[in-house]
Amino acid sequence: MSVDIDTIRRAPKVLLHDHLDGGLRPQTVIDLAGDVGYGELPTKNPDDLARWFTRGADRGSLEAYLEGFVHTIAVMQTLEALRRTAVECAHDLADDGVVYAEVRFAPELHTQMGLSLDQVVEAVLDGFRAGSQGRDITIGTLVTAMRTAARSYEIAELAVRWRDAGVVGFDIAGAEAGYPPTRHLDAFHLVQRENSHVTIHAGESFGLRSIWEAVQFCGAERLGHGVRIVDDIDTTTDPPTLGKLAAFIRDRRIPLEMCPTSNVHTRAAPSLAEHPLDLLRKLRFRVTVSTDNRLMSGVTLSSELAAVSEAFDFAIDEIRWLTINAMKSAFWPFDKRLALIDDVIKPGYAALGAT
Repeated sequence: MSVDIDTIRRAPKVLLHDHLDGGLRPQTVIDLAGDVGYGELPTKNPDDLARWFTRGADRGSLEAYLEGFVHTIAVMQTLEALRRTAVECAHDLADDGVVYAEVRFAPELHTQMGLSLDQVVEAVLDGFRAGSQGRDITIGTLVTAMRTAARSYEIAELAVRWRDAGVVGFDIAGAEAGYPPTRHLDAFHLVQRENSHVTIHAGESFGLRSIWEAVQFCGAERLGHGVRIVDDIDTTTDPPTLGKLAAFIRDRRIPLEMCPTSNVHTRAAPSLAEHPLDLLRKLRFRVTVSTDNRLMSGVTLSSELAAVSEAFDFAIDEIRWLTINAMKSAFWPFDKRLALIDDVIKPGYAALGAT
């Protein structure tokens, strides 16, 4: 029943959770390090560097997973570097068959060499436009604030300021434990007042309270990862019994941006086979599959979907279901979402044998 990766590469795919600074090409990291005189890379061999990043990410906690970003962020401090990484991101996603993607990044991390926040956003948006030109991909940008810092309101203002140029929403990221989303209520309320969109990293390395605060206080329309919602589901009963929070998430159709390989690397899930994705799918949660950090976790969206297909015996119909879920959940205008579903996604999967 499982679908091979070559078939999945041909399928039109939708990606909702992908970090720009976690998806650089290894050779690009090396090149940019040379451009800015950064001498802290562990190796200048691109294959060895790719393996180094993935080994470093697979150490059992979100905090350890995030350590590799010191190097990618260090080399993304110029307009040229930001534009190049955005161009290459668009190319790599399009080459993998992604037809719509929302790529996120934290502008406040890219001002170490004097760039303003607006310059950072403009360079990335310009790179996405250039990289998408002539290719069958649309990219929306998510502007992320760091939950461990105190600039979230300023970043929310940035998201609103650039919304008509390609920024489709606002996010917070970083270590969850000890940094609840409610510390950033003013930022979330600004975005909501301006009729923009909110997704929040929640329920990855911390539990149900993080999810509850993200949804009930901060107005999250989607949950970045959301893996720990399984803690509110009693699987000893038949059928499984949903707690009040889990039922609310399902009833409201709040999408879960699940990133299986990354979730295993951070031990949000003990293994791919034990990842709650299939349970949540069977319970009809709005499940989606994403990459999180393609460089750090050594994945593409095609490889993630192939791994999920093999682990849970998903046929092409299940891959189609996940893809349509993601497109329904995108922060792109409704009519454009519908056009991609009807004119691109459904015909693409029909050609691959989906019913």
